Amino acid sequence: MRVLLATYGTRGDVEPLVALAVRLRDLGVQVRMCAPPDEEFARRLGDLGVEPVPVGPPVRALMSATAPPSAADLTRYRDELVEAQFDVLPAAARGCGALVVAGLAQVAARSVAEAAGIPYVYVTYSAVNLPSPHHAPPPRPGWPEPADEDNRARWDRDARMVNGQFGASLDRHRAALGLPPVENVRDHVYSGRPWLAADPVLGPWKEIPGLDVVQTGAWILPDERPLPSDLQAFLDAGAPPVYVGFGSIQPSPDIARRAVEVARARGYRVLVSRGWAELDLLDCFAIGEVNHQRLFGEVAAVVHHGGAGTTHTAAGAGTPQVVTPIRLADNPYWGSRVAELGIGAVLDGPAATTESLTAAFETALAPGTRARAEALAPRIRTDGAAVAASRLAGLLR
Repeated sequence: MRVLLATYGTRGDVEPLVALAVRLRDLGVQVRMCAPPDEEFARRLGDLGVEPVPVGPPVRALMSATAPPSAADLTRYRDELVEAQFDVLPAAARGCGALVVAGLAQVAARSVAEAAGIPYVYVTYSAVNLPSPHHAPPPRPGWPEPADEDNRARWDRDARMVNGQFGASLDRHRAALGLPPVENVRDHVYSGRPWLAADPVLGPWKEIPGLDVVQTGAWILPDERPLPSDLQAFLDAGAPPVYVGFGSIQPSPDIARRAVEVARARGYRVLVSRGWAELDLLDCFAIGEVNHQRLFGEVAAVVHHGGAGTTHTAAGAGTPQVVTPIRLADNPYWGSRVAELGIGAVLDGPAATTESLTAAFETALAPGTRARAEALAPRIRTDGAAVAASRLAGLLR
């Protein structure tokens, strides 16, 4: 039996499905995966024996642009991505017994699964992405965020925005497949039983009527790679350093420099992860892609943008966090969870200043914060991908 997995986004969107793919293969299930055409994703999947199917334009070029795309550019980009999905997914789904997708961008997938007569599973990596009166919708690039509405009104507005972006295109393609139109595109994509691939302690779901959420735990693949010898030598040569990295995100101007300055002012050495922003600050030990599961256990604090994967990995290592969230997707949510659990600090406001970073460092590096982070670490589940694979294999029988 074969399963088709599909997502579109950065490494943080792709890696959880990679973890699921590996666990499915452990159960004897073959996997095919639709992902962006970036070379690093194709190489990653190929190395694991997962059949890659490229969909849409490269993501790294979009994320590395010096200026953010305009609202008109984002509208066109989203429309083109839906067209690409309807072009590619039907053929990719042939011979598959189920279709699992991650992210709202997978607008075409449920229609493809309906036409093929196979089970469809939507997964999200953060509770904040699912409609609930307990939280507002996450920020969506290019769309307004009204502050004078309650959560229900904001979710209603969000549904109207999604319908306006995708409704006509989706219904046109569904008609061509012999399927009826969709009234609410967002809820159609999410389905009535979405899966939540987040740790139930770190990112819990509060039950509400009408949405049957299956929370599996985060999908993270254990990483047994040793650290590079030069990095290990740096770690062994002194006290634990502060890690500064923003993954595939372009940080706000000067945030990395200020974070380094504040850490050094408190007497800490600093590691800087280059990431997609190609950070390479002078007089810092700069690293590329390494085993964060191993590294984070050897640092004093992790300064990052609030991605789900980084937040989970740092929490699992028992290491305090300083979250400098970009106003994008679930980044603010994970920053708020770090602060609420007392395992670090989150910057409040659109820009980081030396003063705000200093206050955040004081909170994160306090002995009580580390004690709470270390106490939480054993409670972070590590079996999320295995749980999800087992449930999915049950759908295939």
